[in-house]
Amino acid sequence: MHLTSSPLDWYVARSAGIAAYLLVTVAVLLGLTMAGKKTFPRWPRFVVEDVHRFVGLLAGSFVVIHVFTIAIDAWLPFSIGSLVVPFLSRYRPLWVAPGIVAAELLLALAVTNHYRRRLPYRFWRRAHYLNFAVWSAATLHGVGSGTDRSAPWALAIFALAAASVGAVLVWRLLRVRIAVRRALPLAGVAAAAVATLVVGLGAGPLSFKPKPWNAVAFSEPLTGQIARLSGVTRGIVSLAGEGQGTQRVLVRADLLIAPRRVLRTSFQMEYLPSGLRCTGSVTAVHALGFSAICRLASGGRRYVTAQWQDSGSSEIAAGTITSHA
Repeated sequence: MHLTSSPLDWYVARSAGIAAYLLVTVAVLLGLTMAGKKTFPRWPRFVVEDVHRFVGLLAGSFVVIHVFTIAIDAWLPFSIGSLVVPFLSRYRPLWVAPGIVAAELLLALAVTNHYRRRLPYRFWRRAHYLNFAVWSAATLHGVGSGTDRSAPWALAIFALAAASVGAVLVWRLLRVRIAVRRALPLAGVAAAAVATLVVGLGAGPLSFKPKPWNAVAFSEPLTGQIARLSGVTRGIVSLAGEGQGTQRVLVRADLLIAPRRVLRTSFQMEYLPSGLRCTGSVTAVHALGFSAICRLASGGRRYVTAQWQDSGSSEIAAGTITSHA
């Protein structure tokens, strides 16, 4: 279900994913803090529980936005099935799967919270520990498949979240078994170790090299169609095609021709997924191709050449589009 290639959709998907992860982290930290406590120094327990529940619901809302915007985006190859069933995705299936599992576990937790009063308390409490599994799976998903995972700001978010949860978890497990003075250093060591692991993975073996964004120079496979309309003294030739590769582009060239000469031309190239447009005209026409020049809104110039093989019909069987400044 690919309905749009707008960059706004992709920005919303990424932002919603990061927001959901931060909220899940806050929910886990609140849960670890609340566990085993019957009273709080400054706030009544029911207030803290309501905040915890609200954070969980808000995280679920951002997860829905994240999944929906990815489903309608045309830039990544996700189908409905690949968004529901782990390991069906063609894009980094090993790392997308934990995100799917995290979302489905979060949905299950929402159901148990809704029917909390009808469920045995012991069952509900044990099910509630799945929050930690949700957070762990979401961390793997973000570090392994997020397109921003190698950016310094994203690494800082994942490292800080992992360090916080790791420190609080170790503190929670050790504070009743050993002295506080010994538990604090161990919690600090755990935080540093987890943060180092996350940064090492994100900047090392799982680092992400982004595709060119509005690349100046590229050479990509071209597919499309040519339409010809002939009149008594003039004719129209139109090409509409798509360059599919590292840098995706849409191209359209229209020519108004007379016998032995070209009267008027227009050329448009749109970068995907940014939507940046380059407009100009065709400068030369060949038997199986053309050359064009176009300008961006910023004034930048692109020289474009399209070539293809004769397929015996109006459809281009195989071709290439190249661009340079």
